[in-house]
Amino acid sequence: QVQLVESGGGLVQPGGSLRLSCAASGSIFSIVDMGWYRQAPGKQRELVASKNSGGGTNYADSVKGRFTISRDNAKNAVYLQMNSLKPEDPAVYYCNAGAYTDYRNWGDYWGQGTQVTVSS
Repeated sequence: QVQLVESGGGLVQPGGSLRLSCAASGSIFSIVDMGWYRQAPGKQRELVASKNSGGGTNYADSVKGRFTISRDNAKNAVYLQMNSLKPEDPAVYYCNAGAYTDYRNWGDYWGQGTQVTVSS
């Protein structure tokens, strides 16, 4: 199994910044994709940003130019730098990883979520 632990959420004013961190641990053979999703009350969980092991990135249109995803493969970690936060950004942000625990067993793993609140 793979465990993901997020940190860095909190309260920030509109226009402010936050940096989320997520570290993976456990029986990791290799991590293919790591990313961030978010879920606001009454809404479906949506992709915010992802980055694969080759360095390719994918962003939701709503965060392009404001959020930046990065990975530290040596630490099995992923980060989300969120700038220019808007009132529509508050949600629980979840770390996600697609990982192999051995040469053939792949799984989709989730963190417990971290709350991001944007309010003046």
